[in-house]
Amino acid sequence: MSIKHVGDIEKKNVAAGKDTTIQVLISAQEGPNFALRKFSMQPGGGMPRHTNSVEHEQYVLRGHARIGIGEEDYEVRAGDVVFIPEGAIHYYENIGKEPFEFLCIVPNKADEIKIVGEGC
Repeated sequence: MSIKHVGDIEKKNVAAGKDTTIQVLISAQEGPNFALRKFSMQPGGGMPRHTNSVEHEQYVLRGHARIGIGEEDYEVRAGDVVFIPEGAIHYYENIGKEPFEFLCIVPNKADEIKIVGEGC
């Protein structure tokens, strides 16, 4: 069992992202089945079109963003829940005036990430 405060967890820049950080709240070494991460994107920030080999379950904490999943674009805000199937092309773009933050739960499996396009 582990209890910690989000303020004590290191923020790391997302390599392919623009003005985007990640905090690993519960790592694959701590949780037997899932990892829990928190992403934060500054206004104008985001992540380019990419795929992952694992599914994503997400809960939006704050902000306003456009998320593309497959051929569809969605606008999301605090309180929205997002499911991204494994292998789906997706992207994120903060279109609000405040940071866009969300929790992301992924299964503890090898995750291959492929960038498939330019821009956020």
